[in-house]
Amino acid sequence: MERPRAGVPEQPPAQPSQTLIGSVQRAMRLLETVAEHEHGAPAKQLARETGLALPTAYHLLRTLVHEGYLHRDRGLFFLGKAAERLSSSGAAQKRRTTIVDALAQWRDLIGAPIYYAMYRDGEIEVMCVSDTPGSPAVQEWADFRETGHAHAVGQCLLSQLDENARRDHLARYPVRSLTPYTVRDDHTLLRRLDRTVRMRPVTERQEYALGAVCAAVPITLGDTAATMALSLPAHQADRLLPAARRLESEVGRRVGSLALAISI
Repeated sequence: MERPRAGVPEQPPAQPSQTLIGSVQRAMRLLETVAEHEHGAPAKQLARETGLALPTAYHLLRTLVHEGYLHRDRGLFFLGKAAERLSSSGAAQKRRTTIVDALAQWRDLIGAPIYYAMYRDGEIEVMCVSDTPGSPAVQEWADFRETGHAHAVGQCLLSQLDENARRDHLARYPVRSLTPYTVRDDHTLLRRLDRTVRMRPVTERQEYALGAVCAAVPITLGDTAATMALSLPAHQADRLLPAARRLESEVGRRVGSLALAISI
């Protein structure tokens, strides 16, 4: 993983992809809050309960009504048909297809295996991998769930957690050396995670598997930590950062549809 150099400037202003993610997060909070009110709720109450400014809440509510996720009746907001369809098995399959199609597209575009993973219920879960015979994914020779300290996917997910959650994870899955390049102890890993620049790609070089370098792009949606990642043979290490930036850009282009597919 790349370590920030001394004197690294403060994080630059939010990129468009981050702004879009924030908008999706706020919309999701509104949907969740409306779902808690069986008999509906007015905009002012929803704004208060979600902590949103009233103009922001009004704008998002109008958008959600227009898209069918909410409907309005006599000043009260209720879940709409589109939101109800999201819970069906067919909708679940459609959301998975959205992820699978996106990974395949980026795999071919970037020329590298693409991974999608989440941190859920205290565990690192690789949800989907897209590779080809000519560009295979890294072999899981050591359980990904237990070795998050060593691979870019795990480091990226852990970097999105708070300190207590990180320490809890490491208490269950302590740092251990997998290769000569693996981080050596919990303290060093925690310090590295603290220095990670928020919402920027995380990289590692042969820390999980000799002969492989990896990069992961963070996707944070409310309490959900997720990531899209890629791997390359070590002899193509010079491609890693450009490929990571390309993946970050591509994720940003589709952040709206991906956010709904990931978070609902």
